[in-house]
Amino acid sequence: MTRDQDVSVRVLAAELARMGRLVEDEEHEAVGRRFTEHLVRTVPGCDTAFLAVDRRGGIDIAASTGHAPPDLAADGADPVREVLRYREPRRLGDTTQDHRWPLFAARLAEHGHRSCLVLPLPTEHSPTAAAVLLSRESHRFNDHSYDIIMLIALHAGIAMDNIDLVHHSKQMVRHLTTALDTRHTIGVAQGLLMRHFSHDTDQSFTLLRQASQHTNRKLRDIAHDLVAAHERGDFAQALTRHRITAVALP
Repeated sequence: MTRDQDVSVRVLAAELARMGRLVEDEEHEAVGRRFTEHLVRTVPGCDTAFLAVDRRGGIDIAASTGHAPPDLAADGADPVREVLRYREPRRLGDTTQDHRWPLFAARLAEHGHRSCLVLPLPTEHSPTAAAVLLSRESHRFNDHSYDIIMLIALHAGIAMDNIDLVHHSKQMVRHLTTALDTRHTIGVAQGLLMRHFSHDTDQSFTLLRQASQHTNRKLRDIAHDLVAAHERGDFAQALTRHRITAVALP
């Protein structure tokens, strides 16, 4: 291994470590920005990088290194759409000689880009995404660069999936916390009704359910209002407001 290759491997290891760190409140846009910046810093010859995301048939540029990405062909004949559709990499060795996507290649050449590599990000939960690397040199993305890019792309895909997982987990925790709080409040309200009307647990819950039906309000809101009224000292008024009276229950 040459000295340059050794340095490249050490730099890559550091970049992958950074990609692996998941900030709790980080969004897809932030991960995409970090990803494109890592590509430019790490991949030899990469001058510009951007991240394309499939949004129900349309394509959004989720992040870029600051340079305006080339316009995608209106007719859909470009390697980015193909990668998003088939999840297979595409490479243009020389934009002045490759005629598979003439309009796309011409637009790259107009901006001084001579080679291009498009890679799918291996995500499972996130929208389909692709990394696009551009270089001002022809045939710049060789096999060594390709291996490095694939490693970074793998970590970027995992990071994006982790963000979705974290968001879903946080939402689930919020729902569970709300459910626990609600259950506690309903239990307290039942206790107040049991003491006030000398009812058992089932009868007190039936009173809450009937009040919810009569007032067209959620049962948990009725329970919360009763507990708050008890704390204020106007529990009797709250019973009248919600039309809760002791009745002969089966």
